[in-house]
Amino acid sequence: MPDLNPISLWQRLLAAPNDSRGKTLTMAFLVSFAAALAVSSAAVLLGPRLDANREAERRARLEALIAETPGLAEVLPGSGIDSLEVLTVDLRDLSLADAVDPTQVTELAEDDDIAGIGTRPDLQQIFMARDGRDLALVILPVYGQGYQSTIRGYLALGPDLNTVVGLAITEQGETPGLGATIQTPGWLAQWPGTQLMDEAGEIRVAVVRGGGSTAYEVDAITGATRSSNGVQNMIRFWVGPLGFGPVLDALRSGDLP
Repeated sequence: MPDLNPISLWQRLLAAPNDSRGKTLTMAFLVSFAAALAVSSAAVLLGPRLDANREAERRARLEALIAETPGLAEVLPGSGIDSLEVLTVDLRDLSLADAVDPTQVTELAEDDDIAGIGTRPDLQQIFMARDGRDLALVILPVYGQGYQSTIRGYLALGPDLNTVVGLAITEQGETPGLGATIQTPGWLAQWPGTQLMDEAGEIRVAVVRGGGSTAYEVDAITGATRSSNGVQNMIRFWVGPLGFGPVLDALRSGDLP
């Protein structure tokens, strides 16, 4: 009768020649199993801490937007970020969700993907502030592809949901001294008062060379056309029909709380 004692099996395995196929496969399996177990255990044990870190990062970014955007703090009732309502919206049907699920995404056709993001997360959080019962401010998370990095930020809109109150770029890896200028206070100061759409509802916001001649234009960064276009396309996508456009329409009509 074969000896199935685990200790005996382990001893026989160690005694086998190192070039033995059986020993090689067994050791590879054991190492892979141990690594998978360690990763799974870490995910379970560190899950709450990771969630807390993500929440802290989200709050820090919003606090930065409030602090760095001229006039934004004055728009918020109460005490800054704590006065913001958080709404998680399913962009597929405008239903409300309890939490963001990053696994639920929509593939974007190439012609529709002007932001260069490939897939659109279906569940998105927006942040709102009210003056009494009236909507005073909406903050939208936006992101898109720049010249050599993903650009992320927050777009704050006034109560008409068409006037930009402020834009904060919270993450970018563009060329220092050129494209990275999109994150500087001087360039971002152009955005307050910019209009997204005309009276017909057509998206007109643009970042153009020598811009600023109309209510829809912001001046592009000299020598950083692709970074400038990245910001423009990011905003156009997220306020458009595949982004938050339907959400903004529902807020205007009162179909969303």
